[in-house]
Amino acid sequence: MILDKVRIKQSFSAASLTYDSVAGLQRAVGRELLHAIDATRLNGTLLDLGCGTGFLTGELLAHSNHEAIIALDIALSMLQTTQGKMPDKCSVNYICADAEHLPLAGQSIDGVFSNLALQWCRNLDVVFTDIKRVLKPEGQLIFSTFGPQTLHELKSAWATVDSYNHVNAFYSAAQLKLFLQQAGFKNSQLKSKLFISPYDSVWMLMQELKYLGAQQVIAGRNKKMTTKTVMQQMISAYEKHKVSDQISATFEVINVIAKV
Repeated sequence: MILDKVRIKQSFSAASLTYDSVAGLQRAVGRELLHAIDATRLNGTLLDLGCGTGFLTGELLAHSNHEAIIALDIALSMLQTTQGKMPDKCSVNYICADAEHLPLAGQSIDGVFSNLALQWCRNLDVVFTDIKRVLKPEGQLIFSTFGPQTLHELKSAWATVDSYNHVNAFYSAAQLKLFLQQAGFKNSQLKSKLFISPYDSVWMLMQELKYLGAQQVIAGRNKKMTTKTVMQQMISAYEKHKVSDQISATFEVINVIAKV
């Protein structure tokens, strides 16, 4: 699978105004990520990688003993939204950049945090190597990402009507651990958890994904417009599994703590 980075940037730029209205899962995962460590012991310069609209940035500001925080995102409008939430926080610096090409000096960061953002990177092995480059000795990488069981119901429903990729693929915990080892990280701790979210309809699920900027962004995807008939066939296949007039969508979240 090859992710289209131009479309990723466009999708998240367009979603900056709607993201917070549907980001309940992202906030819950972000809180769990910080609860997995003692945030009060965090100090020095911290990087929020793929900061989005700034939820985790704000949590780091409130609960860590930081000297400075860098909020980095590929979408300028996301950064502007983050900055608008904390205009008087002089300890926050904002960088519009791709997580796969960090414009940071080596050994300049004490801790890297990323909440449900690294799944949009093409080459995680390269990303982890670069993150290790910017981390100071004894620094740590703490992140969450989606696992392969994410949206398996939607993927299965699409598979009943055509053979195109309509749902992004995600790395497994074993693959993530291997990439981290290859990048030189030690003592990696990985924990997977399933979140099951109910929706009144498939349309509501797809609308939420659009508002999050998380619609399908695979390069080389089906260039033909999906017809109403094909879409309805997919929806019918999905809704065969309704329970109490609701569908369910699975989100597998993998939390990782890796030390240099």
